[in-house]
Amino acid sequence: MSDPNIGRLLSKRYELQEMIGAGAMGKVYRAKDILLGGVPVAVKFLAVSMENQQLRVQERFEREAKTCALLGQKSIHIVRVMDYGVDENNIPFYVMEYLQGVSLSHVIRKQQLSLPRFLSMVRQICLGLQCAHHGIPVDGKIYPIIHRDIKPSNMLVVQDDSFGELVKVLDFGIAKLLQSDTEHTNYYLGTLAYSSPEQMDGKELDNRSDIYSLGVMMFEMLTGKIPFIASSHSFGVWYKLHHYQKPRSFGEVAPGLQLPKEVENLVMSCFAKAPSSRPQSIDEILKVLASLEQRYGASKTLPPIHESSTTLPSPKTNVEQKTTKTPLRSAAVINEIAKQAFWPANKPIADIVFPSRLSSNGEVSPALWVMLPLLEIQKRLVCTRYNQFLFITTPHPMLLWITLIYNRRYGAKWLPYYLDLKTTFGQEITRLLGQTGFYRILFFTREAPNRCVHVLLSSIASAQQQRLQHWESITNKLVSSAEPQLSKSLLKTEYEKIKPQILAKIQALDTDSPLDLSG
Repeated sequence: MSDPNIGRLLSKRYELQEMIGAGAMGKVYRAKDILLGGVPVAVKFLAVSMENQQLRVQERFEREAKTCALLGQKSIHIVRVMDYGVDENNIPFYVMEYLQGVSLSHVIRKQQLSLPRFLSMVRQICLGLQCAHHGIPVDGKIYPIIHRDIKPSNMLVVQDDSFGELVKVLDFGIAKLLQSDTEHTNYYLGTLAYSSPEQMDGKELDNRSDIYSLGVMMFEMLTGKIPFIASSHSFGVWYKLHHYQKPRSFGEVAPGLQLPKEVENLVMSCFAKAPSSRPQSIDEILKVLASLEQRYGASKTLPPIHESSTTLPSPKTNVEQKTTKTPLRSAAVINEIAKQAFWPANKPIADIVFPSRLSSNGEVSPALWVMLPLLEIQKRLVCTRYNQFLFITTPHPMLLWITLIYNRRYGAKWLPYYLDLKTTFGQEITRLLGQTGFYRILFFTREAPNRCVHVLLSSIASAQQQRLQHWESITNKLVSSAEPQLSKSLLKTEYEKIKPQILAKIQALDTDSPLDLSG
């Protein structure tokens, strides 16, 4: 029997194309946003009708939906909700970003997770939960959001060009949206195998209920099985298990699995029967995870070292000898650039970073103009350089261009810049970065701001070049659905997260020679 929703135009905007998921909480359809030129979205209809509901219930639905929509703008680890409403049949729906990915339940079934991958995934899920539990300001009030249905099928695993394996949490607050009235506290919603004892009692829930469900899910991520065996899938059986049954240990479920004791202790503590015996916040769990990732996380290797470029004396190495043979990197070219580069009149005399086109010997290349105090520049005349690029398509296409100059004695100087890829300038600079495979860093001092005092070269790894070219090529097809600042905020969160990882790897290189690294 054909689905009557296929081909339907919802709210005169969303054309439903195919059903891509169904569950106890509703059906999900892939759709086209006609208003935004056919951009793909996902539409979820909730398994409840708003017909004959009191006005206060409808107002609560609006508030809850609005809060859930704001969540996705605050964390990259939460699937973003872009719209919500009630259709002509009084069925509430919400519209999400459409993502190509697989559920965590699919990943668990297909293969056993390595410990580093497990730690990375759980950290990302916890970052999403932390954002929700800390609350979202709506109409002058802070609303903490409890998920109420943490389980593998509500986690989406996406392969992202910038961030690698990205885990996003689905359906935040949807269980509460499905409750017909706030007074119905004994109305059970959730998934039996993952529900906390207090959730099955119908009590008012706090963040520790999500922590219980997270513990059960973590156990399953590591072993492929949940810690309880149910004789039947009835509410009564699961009620007794969660309240009175001692959970199975890792040794019972997976005898051959070798885990650090700290990992076992963290997981088992999360599904303690009494909320007071569990970690009291996601913040506590994230602290433990940070420690575990330092010891057991994946060892991310830096890309190959590229040729160095500097006009200053440096150790006589093969690297330095190679640079003198490269016309683009020769001292003569660098001196010529320094002579011709003048600080733009429309830029303030301040510690700032901005990109521009640079013409030299009839060739156009990208450049990063940097103004710092003279002492700051002198500290890193001989330094290691590193670059990396992060890209986000929604809610607004934005590129984060990260440059690091590092000297062991004086530490790191980070030079980030956000390129708006819906502007001609942003697209041009991205194209130049991808085509040339390098950029120059031009330094100006606050004390004598007019003339360039130093030039460094930073190479871009071939894999990053290819990504930059791909990102620039798809930009015109992408549509902005929110202010650019929202994408900047999401990228900044990721930037702060990866800074310690980048720095740790560079510090592991026992050198102060002018190395040129790229991500």
